[in-house]
Formats: sequence, C-alpha cells, structure tokens
Amino acid sequence: MNTLGNKLRVTVFGQSHAPAIGCVVEGMPAGFAPDMEKLAAFMARRAPGQNAWSTNRKESDIPEVLSGLVEGRTCGAPVAAVIRNNDQHSKDYSGLRRTPRPSHADYTAFIKWGDDYDIRGGGQFSGRLTAPLCFAGGLALQLLEARGVTVAAHIDQIAGVSDTAPDFAAVDRADLTALLKKPFPVFEDDAGMAMRQAIEAARMDADSVGGVIRCFALGFPAGVGEPMFAGVENRLAGALFGIPAVRGVSFGAGFAAAGMRGSAHNDPFHMDAGRVAARTNHAGGVLGGITTGMPLVVNVGVKPTASISREQDTVDLETGEDAKLVIHGRHDPCIVPRAVPVVEAVTALTLFDMLLEG
Repeated sequence: MNTLGNKLRVTVFGQSHAPAIGCVVEGMPAGFAPDMEKLAAFMARRAPGQNAWSTNRKESDIPEVLSGLVEGRTCGAPVAAVIRNNDQHSKDYSGLRRTPRPSHADYTAFIKWGDDYDIRGGGQFSGRLTAPLCFAGGLALQLLEARGVTVAAHIDQIAGVSDTAPDFAAVDRADLTALLKKPFPVFEDDAGMAMRQAIEAARMDADSVGGVIRCFALGFPAGVGEPMFAGVENRLAGALFGIPAVRGVSFGAGFAAAGMRGSAHNDPFHMDAGRVAARTNHAGGVLGGITTGMPLVVNVGVKPTASISREQDTVDLETGEDAKLVIHGRHDPCIVPRAVPVVEAVTALTLFDMLLEG
C-alpha cells in the first residue's frame, strides 16, 4: 500500500532509479493557491548533495505539476506531480541481488518478489521516495498554517548528543519558526556542532549514526481524534513508520514515562485565559487518542544509515553460503538531518487529513 490518508489521500509512486518518482494527492480543497517558492524551499531542506552530512547524489527535486492546478489555484481535481531522477549510478547495485545488504529490504523483497524486484538504489524502499512525500506535505503545511497551525521539528539527538529540550507545555511559535530557517535544525547551536562532529567521525570511520527527531504542532484544536484504534497517536505512528529508517515513535515524555510516578507524569489542568490548559505536557497533547489543545509532541527514532563502507557479513543467495560484502555508492553518514522535513511533511498530511474528517 503506497497510499496515505482518508479524506486527503496521497499515493506515492516510482523507484529510486526509475525515470521519475511522484505522487497523486486527492481531496485537496479547491481554491487553494499554494506558494510554490515556499514549497520549493521546503523541499530543498530534504534534497541530497547540499552539505557534508548528506550523500553527494545531485538531484534538484523540482516537482513538475501535471494536474490539479489552474492558474495557480487548486481546482478540485487530484494534484499530480512528478520529480525526475537525473543522477543515478545503477551499476553500484549490480551485485547486490545475490548478496543482500544487512538492514536493507533486499532479502525480504527477494523473498516476496524474486528477481523481479528493482534493487537499484533500494527501488521502492529508498528514501528517495520521501521527495514526493515532501511535495504533498509541503502543501498540507501551508493549509495548516492558514488555519493557525504551525508544524516544525528539531533534531533532538544524534549519536548520543542531545539538543536542548523546550518545555512541552510552553513551546514558542517564534522558536519553531526560527528552526525552519536553519540548515541544521536544533535549538542549541553548540549541540548541533557536536552532532555534526559525531557524524563526521562516523563518516571517517566508514560508519553511520542515527538519532531522534522531535516534531511539534502548535495551534491544533482540541477534540480531534477517536478512542482505541483511530486515535491521533495511532494515525501519526502508522504514517511516520512509512518513512524509511524510522524505528520508533512516541509522544510527549515517551518511554521516559515508564520510569516516572503518576504524580510526576500527570499533567495538572488549570484555566488559562478562559480555556482549559495543562501546566505540564508529558502526554504530548493527546489523551485517549483525542487532542487536548496543548502542543502536539511527537518523537521519532531513526536508525543509523544501513549502507556503510565497512566490510559486512551476508549470504550468497545463489550458492547458499556465507559471504562478505562491501557496499559502494553514495550514502548519507546520517540521514537524520534530511529526515526532519519528511517528519514534518508526514505529520502535516496526517493532521490535515484528520481535520478534514471533522
């Protein structure tokens, strides 16, 4: 299933080394005039080849809108866009069909589809497919912004180095807006420098590192979501796990809540300018699957990049014997920085879809 959403449905298509990748967005409200320059700037945050902590694959990631816009405004028809692939090195993957890469989907894809699987660049499992997700999510971000909702994320951790965590009950909109302008989105720039040093150390050691992204949504109304299996956490977690390399999703205090007492974890209510608010926000803005009106706080754990230059153990699927593997090609020593806008995009798509559901 390559489709996300109910009222706002996004279908992603393509493979890493296909001529193009893209998406179809159904349910986009008519009469919306997206700011295409703002959308391009958002997508550029995810694009490869811009700095030392990303792959040097060069892709402009400029979307070509095929339908759904007339004179710059949505017309009610599905919005379809493609992004051309221009810098593929398919020969780097020629020998991987028989020797699957550890921590990649090569082996499971072979079991499911055999030799018909497109292994080039990871095929449909590649992080390259997050580019059209950012196109669709960038539109959703603008639609949410028009409704007073700000979605922004920061790098909370990389390689054990942590950023300064804001007060979840008093997240500042100006601070989030400032994050969106940073090439390396952290609240504390010294922590960001230490993270970049850890990434470089891993790269020099032919290795990789992972981390945690924390995403906030401010201004999202209370009362959205359903109990049990259609809660806000359920919907967001299901969508965010569609991002390659995501290994965990939590909300508010997350797993730290397991080590707290109830008296410390509970968020006391109080009246604030005539509305119900909470003095703390360990719940991350959701109770019983339904939003409280407090800032939504979502934590996303991202694994180390699976493709590393070190020799690794694998198997030879043709001979049935153990084998050694050295991965060639161009890969991020840490995908966390480029995954930040992807987390924002998927969060925005999910939240706007839930708003449309009423």
